[in-house]
Amino acid sequence: MKFDVNMVISVAAILVMFYCLWLVLSLKRNVPGGVVGEKWRLLTVLVVLFTVGYLTTPFFGMLPQSLISLIVSLIFLFGAIYVVITVKLIYRIIEELSA
Repeated sequence: MKFDVNMVISVAAILVMFYCLWLVLSLKRNVPGGVVGEKWRLLTVLVVLFTVGYLTTPFFGMLPQSLISLIVSLIFLFGAIYVVITVKLIYRIIEELSA
């Protein structure tokens, strides 16, 4: 059996995403409502979408190239949205703490 570096990386990424999903869900009960709670719900949805996307990576060898490109593009798009939301949320928290 040939050692597949891509598969090892994919499995590691999936495990990290499951850890992130566990963190997001376990922290949810400590997140207040309002703007922070609303953003946290959106971040939770994005983590779920990432996890689903990452779960497809071990099957890329069986998928048509057009579908692989779409999945990767969606992961990039949702990743960019995730970063924007996270940075804005941290910015708001810092603003509140500085006031």
